[in-house]
Amino acid sequence: MALTNPSLTGRPTCILIIDDHPLYSDALASALQMCFEGCAMHRASSMEETVAVLESGVAPDLIMLDLKLPDVNGISGFEKLRQRMPRARILVISSLASVELVQSLLDRGAMGFLPKESPASTLRHAVSEIASGRRYVPREYLARFGGQSARFDNGADVFQTSQVLASLTPQQTRILKLIRAGKPNKQIAYELSLAEATVKAHITALLRRLGVRNRTQAAVMVEELEAQQAGNEQEVRTFLRN
Repeated sequence: MALTNPSLTGRPTCILIIDDHPLYSDALASALQMCFEGCAMHRASSMEETVAVLESGVAPDLIMLDLKLPDVNGISGFEKLRQRMPRARILVISSLASVELVQSLLDRGAMGFLPKESPASTLRHAVSEIASGRRYVPREYLARFGGQSARFDNGADVFQTSQVLASLTPQQTRILKLIRAGKPNKQIAYELSLAEATVKAHITALLRRLGVRNRTQAAVMVEELEAQQAGNEQEVRTFLRN
């Protein structure tokens, strides 16, 4: 795909990290420097500090923003940043975010969303995609966009097109998607308002229906079916191309 800006090469040259947790911010900066050698790193722990960094002349080609900052509430920090830098490429990073929130951020111009617990390989892929002018969200969020998935993906939902996955009950499908997201049984029970024993029973049933022995094999099976459908084996799916 032709890039909309010839300066976009997939390798950022200057990144601004906005996060009020020093340990996470330091770890993120170190990981990014290992992935993108020579990339300048700047940090701010509040929106006030962000403004000061930008006014000092720093011109990042990528901004990584945590929504939970001490001097802004919710999405307002993102909106203030967009107002100040309407052409900025902003990757939102967060430990907790609903599908609705991620959708809202994308609609407002975010270049992507990345969970804080993402491994370094996913971090590098997400940053490279955004630095190349493309948008990014993790596969599990794309799967959970439900009826709106056509807006983000040119292909059909594998849970509908695969005969074996389509045979799962709606509850089994929801549980399998959460398994793929790395959720333990206790968290799945909490998110679906079920007893943990009920979740275990559903997992036993869906494993039997899929013909696999454990959660890992079930997740891998879905990945392989999606790779066959997409014609590739990318670790994550990118979408919303400019």
